[in-house]
Amino acid sequence: MIRHQTRPGLPKLIATDLDGTLVRSDDTVSAYTLEVLARVKAAGIPIVGATGRGPRLIELVRTDIPTADFLVMGGGSRVIDLTDPDVPLVLRDERLDGDVLAELLATLEREIGPLSVLVEASDEPRSPLWGDVHPAWRYPEVVEARVRAEALVGRVIKGFAYHDSYDADQLVEVARRLIDPSIATVTQAGLGYIEICPPGVDKATGLSVVAQVLGMDPADVLVFGDMPNDLPMFDWAGFGRVAVANAHPQVLAVADEVTGSNDADGVAVYLDAMLSA
Repeated sequence: MIRHQTRPGLPKLIATDLDGTLVRSDDTVSAYTLEVLARVKAAGIPIVGATGRGPRLIELVRTDIPTADFLVMGGGSRVIDLTDPDVPLVLRDERLDGDVLAELLATLEREIGPLSVLVEASDEPRSPLWGDVHPAWRYPEVVEARVRAEALVGRVIKGFAYHDSYDADQLVEVARRLIDPSIATVTQAGLGYIEICPPGVDKATGLSVVAQVLGMDPADVLVFGDMPNDLPMFDWAGFGRVAVANAHPQVLAVADEVTGSNDADGVAVYLDAMLSA
């Protein structure tokens, strides 16, 4: 069911998730969506692409949302100012010690048994993930097989963990019971894996960096999303929290409004109507 409610005025900042929200199931963004986003920008409203994709995928992100003034990547660990598109400015770069992630994974495995693990460590364009090759991972071409001890040398952007007997929601619940949030942030983005990120890292804290730079209040921010890793920014944003129709039940439950699905260009339909009101 699609829910709508009207609000006076326009937001001062718009942030949208990408995969499953702005990006369609065939991994494309429609020409209609790109045209609507260009009109949003022309109306003087800054746009933020808020994604779990790590900085190694910045070229893909900039292709999918070329109108973005800022990017919140890695689920909040990397914040990039693109207001000068020729000279991107890194505003935030948070990482997790590999030794800390190794201990957290060991804690989980003592409780529930072996995990399949991937590690995102490099921010070089299109660099691979390191770790276990597993059929559950949707993108096998980006995985470089490495033993865990080798993958966890140094500081990392995030870790991914998969269990054969737990779905991602169940695994998040277990991990949050065992992992103190002051040590690491645990979430899931719809890939079947949980994501273990640096402490204090989520899309809300990433967006707060952008808001501080722009001198904006969360009450002026409109956000779009579909998965549990979008929940922090739904809690944070005050102008509106809009879920796409294909969103996770947890996101649908807290959304102010529900637009069409990602495959129906729901974000663009909503913004088009907002601009035309």
